[in-house]
Amino acid sequence: MTTTETKTKKPRVAKTAVPKIPKEKVSNPVVHERQGKVVGKKEKSSDKEDGKVVLRIRVRAYESKILDSSIKQIMDTAVRHDAVIVGPVPLPTEIKKYTVNRSPFIYKNAREQFEIRVHKRLIDIVNPNPKTIEALTNLSLPSGVDIDVKML
Repeated sequence: MTTTETKTKKPRVAKTAVPKIPKEKVSNPVVHERQGKVVGKKEKSSDKEDGKVVLRIRVRAYESKILDSSIKQIMDTAVRHDAVIVGPVPLPTEIKKYTVNRSPFIYKNAREQFEIRVHKRLIDIVNPNPKTIEALTNLSLPSGVDIDVKML
C-alpha cells in the first residue's frame, strides 16, 4: 500500500438478539417471524367468523363541501337508528390533469392546464339493522355525489 492509498473500513452491523421464549409458557402456537419458533396464537380478524356484517359506504364528489354535508347526513341517519359507525375516513383525492393548446396556429407553445379533483370518503357501519339500511336507501343526497355501498 502506498502513501496515497487509504484503506476504507466497512461498517459492522450489530446483530440484534431476539429473546427466546420457553415453550412451557406459550399456550397457543404461532411461528415467530425471526426465529421460526412457536410464540403464541395469532388471531384471525375475519368478520364472518365473529358474525359481524359491515356496510361499507364509499362516497365521491367533485366539491368537498357538498361531500362533507352528505357524509354528515349519512352519519346522522345512522346514529338516529343506533348503528355503530367507523369513519368517515378521507381517501386520497384523485386528480386528473389535462393540458390543451391555447392556440393551434401561431402560439403553439402556449398551453393551458385544467384539473378535475375527485374527493372521496369511506364510512363503515357495523351490524346495521334493517331500519338503518332502509333509512339510508331513502336518503336524498345532492346531485354530484356518487355513492357505492357494499356488504362485507
